[in-house]
Amino acid sequence: MDVRVYEVGPRDGLQNEAQIVPTEVKIGLIERLADAGLRWIEASSFVNPKWIPQLADAGDVLAGLRQRPEVTYSALVPNMRGLQRAREAGLREVAVFMSASESHNRKNINKSITETLPVLAEVVGEASACGMRVRGYLSTVFGCPYEGKVDLNRTLSVAEALLSMGVYELSIGDTIGVATPKQVREVFSALVKEFTTERLAAHFHDTRGTGLANVTAALDEGIRTFDSSIGGMGGCPYAPGAAGNISTEDLVYMLTGMGYDTGVDQQKLAEAGRYIQQQLGRQLPSRVLKAHCADAGVPLQRREQA
Repeated sequence: MDVRVYEVGPRDGLQNEAQIVPTEVKIGLIERLADAGLRWIEASSFVNPKWIPQLADAGDVLAGLRQRPEVTYSALVPNMRGLQRAREAGLREVAVFMSASESHNRKNINKSITETLPVLAEVVGEASACGMRVRGYLSTVFGCPYEGKVDLNRTLSVAEALLSMGVYELSIGDTIGVATPKQVREVFSALVKEFTTERLAAHFHDTRGTGLANVTAALDEGIRTFDSSIGGMGGCPYAPGAAGNISTEDLVYMLTGMGYDTGVDQQKLAEAGRYIQQQLGRQLPSRVLKAHCADAGVPLQRREQA
């Protein structure tokens, strides 16, 4: 495939829902995403349930999934305890996370950047020793809700630290959705020069409607892995006003129309979006999903069986 789509909806999307989504619904969603051809799915998070109660059932969700050799499931882990839980769940891949801005990192992790790096280095080292792959997220690269503009040199410094400790891929995040294509080209041009395209991914939010335009800018810089969330669910608990991630349906539709191969079945993907929309009982932001439901004459309704 030409472009790798990394689905984060079951974690990044559902963690931002006010309601607790039942375990069987989460499993039903993930199975539908895998059926649609998505091969990398972030299924949950092993963060302390006190902080993210919506994902307290991470172990049960992963235990309930049908094992598929072609699909890589992952989960967010903040520390060694989270890594241990991920190992017990049988995961082959985990993700660590931190911010490029000091204020957001303290809000999100309750540590400074300097204090966070040794914790993550221990997690990455232990995971690698156990044969697990580790992905990294670097948040607030394009702007911070507390500090505003984030210095590019800070981003380069933190990115280097994460990649040096053994993270195989670093997802560069526009956490509050302030990026524009010009800024995306500037940031990724600098990152690619230092680290190559193979070790970088893009994670855009659509707060101001520039998400897909930013994808095209990143494509111009050689980026070929993009995070997205089914239905456009998501946001950030520690970034006030941040809208959802770019929609997986919208991303795949655009990439396919541009001639890229994603390996994803658009019809089955839209059905997965319709499923979680029905479970949540509200219309999700995805434009392609809205068109799909309108074309199919599907009303918004509550609770379909998992």
